[in-house]
Amino acid sequence: MSQPTLKDRINDALKTAMRAKEKERVAVLRLVMSEFKRIEVDERIDVDDTRALALLDKMVKQRRDSEQQYLAAGRSELAAQEAYEISEIQAWLPAALSAAELETIVAQAIADAGVTEMRDMGKAMALIKPQVQGRADMGEVSKLLKAKLSN
Repeated sequence: MSQPTLKDRINDALKTAMRAKEKERVAVLRLVMSEFKRIEVDERIDVDDTRALALLDKMVKQRRDSEQQYLAAGRSELAAQEAYEISEIQAWLPAALSAAELETIVAQAIADAGVTEMRDMGKAMALIKPQVQGRADMGEVSKLLKAKLSN
């Protein structure tokens, strides 16, 4: 039998959390499932694992931004809620890449794409993105790639 998709595993976790009456966890998992459903309805597709990882990554990024804004505004209780949501969502993402692993992936992509100039950065990013989705901040990946290309 095939392995359950990320979406199916999150849905199962939601059901388990509901049975255990874990209100906060249920709320976060419902947010995730509603985002999956929104994409399925809007784009008329089934969310696969690759798309699910991209959505989870986006949700974590949004919550990090919100957390920073709440902290800057002195709203620690709201920032704490965002931090909790980040931790729940990140539990579904693969382990983060180390700096050395990330450098190796970037260097390999530069070599594979034959990129030598900044204007060709998109070619390298197209090779890097599927490998690091959900495992690294794309902003940091972009900075690393720019630094390597400017040398």
